[in-house]
Amino acid sequence: MKLQRISLLRWIASALIVLSAVILVIGLVRFSRLRAGFPAGTVIAGIPVGGLDQQEAADRVTQAYNYPIEVQYGNEVFYIKPSSLGFSLDIDTMIAAADQQRVNAPFWSSFWGYLWNRNPAAQETPLAYTIDERQLKMFLYDEIATRYDNDPEQSQPIAGSTTFKIGTSGEVLDVDASLPFVEKALQSSTDRVVTLVVSEVEPPKPSMENLEVLLKQLIDESEYDGLTEVYVLDLESGKEIDFAYENGVDYTPGISFTAASTIKIPIMVTVFQYLPEPTSQSAAELMELMIEQSKNDPADQLMETYLSPTLGPLVVTDTMQQLGLENTFLAGHFYIGAPLLQRFTTPANSRTDYTTNPDTYNQTTPSDMGMLLEDIYQCAKTGGGTFAAVFPNEISQNECQTMITYLTNNKIAVLLQAGLPDGTRIGHKHGWITESDGLMHAIFDTGIVFSPAGDYVICVAMYHPVQLIFDTANLLTANISTAVYNYFNIQ
Repeated sequence: MKLQRISLLRWIASALIVLSAVILVIGLVRFSRLRAGFPAGTVIAGIPVGGLDQQEAADRVTQAYNYPIEVQYGNEVFYIKPSSLGFSLDIDTMIAAADQQRVNAPFWSSFWGYLWNRNPAAQETPLAYTIDERQLKMFLYDEIATRYDNDPEQSQPIAGSTTFKIGTSGEVLDVDASLPFVEKALQSSTDRVVTLVVSEVEPPKPSMENLEVLLKQLIDESEYDGLTEVYVLDLESGKEIDFAYENGVDYTPGISFTAASTIKIPIMVTVFQYLPEPTSQSAAELMELMIEQSKNDPADQLMETYLSPTLGPLVVTDTMQQLGLENTFLAGHFYIGAPLLQRFTTPANSRTDYTTNPDTYNQTTPSDMGMLLEDIYQCAKTGGGTFAAVFPNEISQNECQTMITYLTNNKIAVLLQAGLPDGTRIGHKHGWITESDGLMHAIFDTGIVFSPAGDYVICVAMYHPVQLIFDTANLLTANISTAVYNYFNIQ
């Protein structure tokens, strides 16, 4: 009996060994089959691919990342294929990287874990892709912005008035700000919803050309029937308008006008060019009288004292010519009987299509005066500009700021200043004279306006061959000033 029991145990042990071997072989065969694909826990670009072969894994990852992303533009929702946005998977690189991880895994340790049903550590292969950013941007511009943007409506001038109809704001796609969100959705297998960045855009100002049309309408509807030349310069953008207009007829701008007291701005600039700093008390007092009270004798004294005892006006002219203001000159002093020091021929007074019969002693154009004021403004603001380039270390920023102070203290409550809201800062110089026939024929006002929404230069010059009526010219100049102020400060 004992021998029979031992024999039975041997048979059972042998059977168990054989069974174990069979199970091992079966397990080994199954593991080998599984190992031919990706092991459990393998993840490619966030997609589980354990148990799949290379083609199956490639198909699964490609399907996940080629699925359209959801794009939201305000209340609009649409779906876009990634390929349309320049997105391309590098599936071969990812499959190769994942397979390399599979091959490098130790066979027997992996098999042992398989036998004991131990899941291997996850093998993560990062996303490999390319995005054609140019194609992505072009799609956002051409297919989305073009179709869905609500462009702002431009403010428009109201015909026959000095005001503007305020436009409406709009909503436009901010392509650059939206790009990171679109790219993030393309790179995710789960979070594939994008809310595009849409910006509210204020209505743009009317163009300078629209402003010119409005100003000409004001001239047409006024009681003034002489020549008007207007120069306006946006000191921020550098955009400008310059037109000469009379009874519905346009003339080429740049007509020569009698400068009258506006020539005191060139005198002021030239005197500061030659004055040492700090400015003496006597020079400052003369400057105040010349600019703020428009006195002529102080102008002569400044030129005689600081420029030349006899040829001061020619020094002023030379300075203007060096600045490129070829139509601006002073040919004699202001005192009665002052000799004409030199006769000047300029492009403006050589024209044959129109003449204002300007004074042979002093002449300028609205654009010349406007550019000179711009030079003062830029010098006062930054210390640079034309003055620094043409006259280095001769006219300081502090001196330019002082010039603007003198100009802003010139308060006359008519012409340009009359058209501005109370408290608006304007640095300007006006000029008019009664001519030999006892009548006024020309009037000029030129200034820098410091407005809440932007600083600008404005010059208005008028001429009438018969007689310029001050009240009529004053009203039109004020209305032009109001319209330009409203253009820069549309509310």
